[in-house]
Amino acid sequence: MLIPGDTRTYVKHVTAADFASFEDGLVHAVCSTFALAQAVEWAGRLFVLELKEGDEEGIGTFLMIAHKGPAFAGEALEITATLQKYDGREVVCSFVAQVGTRVVATGETGQKILKKEKLASILAPRNN
Repeated sequence: MLIPGDTRTYVKHVTAADFASFEDGLVHAVCSTFALAQAVEWAGRLFVLELKEGDEEGIGTFLMIAHKGPAFAGEALEITATLQKYDGREVVCSFVAQVGTRVVATGETGQKILKKEKLASILAPRNN
């Protein structure tokens, strides 16, 4: 049984594929906020994987990131998600992302657990 305050940790090793780069080229040779977002969602998803049943899946509902500092290529970015709320369908986590003792980011994530059938219906293409 999971309770608020429980934690899960994911370690992401920063590579050049994580750098902030757009159509006009490389912006910064550090972990981008959008790469960080994916890693943070995975850290929260670790709870979803424990909670969902075989006929269920999780879907993200929100993500808030305060990006406080850089994470460089080759560094191990440790993301610790802390369960704040679980009501049977909604999973809310706070997180801190660090390289050693250096805080890279903090924030919150939200995910809902839905029946796969309902999720497929929601995500089905619509003709407008």
